[in-house]
Amino acid sequence: MRLLPISPRLPSRDRNEGSRLRVRRSARVRDLLGPDKVGIRQSLVALGFSSLTAVVAGGFLAAMTGTLERYPGLLVLVPAAIGMRGNIFGALGSRLATSIHAGTFRMSRRPETLVMQNVFACGVLSLATAVALAVLAKILAPIFGLDSVVAITDLLVLSAVGALLSFVVLTAVTLALAARSAERGWDLDDVNAPLVSAVGDVVTLPALLVASLLLDITVLPKILAMILVLVTAVSLWWSRRTMLLLVRQVLIESLPILLTTGILLVVAGVVIEHELSAFVANRAMLILVPACLATAGAIGGILSGRLSSKFHLGVIDPTAIPGRLARRDLMAGLAFALPVLILNGLLAQIASLVFGFESPGTASLVWISAIGGTIATVLAGAIGYYGTALAVRAGVDPDTYGMPLVTSSVDLGGAAALVLTIGWMGLS
Repeated sequence: MRLLPISPRLPSRDRNEGSRLRVRRSARVRDLLGPDKVGIRQSLVALGFSSLTAVVAGGFLAAMTGTLERYPGLLVLVPAAIGMRGNIFGALGSRLATSIHAGTFRMSRRPETLVMQNVFACGVLSLATAVALAVLAKILAPIFGLDSVVAITDLLVLSAVGALLSFVVLTAVTLALAARSAERGWDLDDVNAPLVSAVGDVVTLPALLVASLLLDITVLPKILAMILVLVTAVSLWWSRRTMLLLVRQVLIESLPILLTTGILLVVAGVVIEHELSAFVANRAMLILVPACLATAGAIGGILSGRLSSKFHLGVIDPTAIPGRLARRDLMAGLAFALPVLILNGLLAQIASLVFGFESPGTASLVWISAIGGTIATVLAGAIGYYGTALAVRAGVDPDTYGMPLVTSSVDLGGAAALVLTIGWMGLS
């Protein structure tokens, strides 16, 4: 009689663990193929939280009008600093999301690990881009008609100190979010951009305000500016000489796109600074600036992150006309926008009533948010797909290039759309 092989019977604990692992992997695959109910719910919750925190940041910005008028050029740095934080840490979250999908993500403090090399790279990028933004603001502001701008040393202190303070908080938040996503089986692509944007909004503005306090101390800004430039130069030299290959790769790929998008961010700030008098007269409209830019940028970030992961895993191809799976993501992103933008307008009016800010009225705020934000969101969808697709075709990492391209373009387009909408409504 022939004996049939008997499969070894696993202990109950091992069988349960294996079952949970299969369910978790299946959920990740479903999330990756399209925006299911869980992914939509996660995105909406994250976008709602982003709106709340962006309105808080906008209220903080509206309360800073005296500081903005005292330091010409500070408002130029606001969308630039917020946008650059989103660029750097949105791309970090996107790279970590891809590693989670690929099963290579591990939390570790060892310098050679994927996580720590990404942290080192983000630190250098934060400092280098902050110095670059200060220089760009000083050069571009007069070209676009802003002659009254504080000294370059003041801009360096404002930008770099604000960036370093934000770096500490955003690094902790992004890593905690990635670890939680890996543990719970969440799709990090669905929540990374809105939550990083939300935290970046809330952290960056107070960081800039703290940095502005240093400008009142005699001689300190000039000394501190020289130290910051020196530290930046040493950091860039170290990053070129280090044996940590991922650090070098991220910096080589990131710096060109971040410096390019930095120009767009500074121009966006100049566009808003031109309307400072209108914003001061109706400070409730100033609340909408970070709120609308955060919503459009977050939706663009969600699209960029999801599409990047699909491109990496070969689920979709970078075609001229988006395929079915890519169109599903794009339509879902646009569907998120309108209710969140209406919420932004309502929250801005509530905040203006609570804090006693001047307001053009609830209807005007909702229209400004809906029209300007929708224009920015459509732009985000187009750039989210084609920017990521072009990165794939060029043979570079779409996680590194897609997110900065989307958020920076959306910041400039969103700022212009808000200013145009305000003009159309006769409020400028």
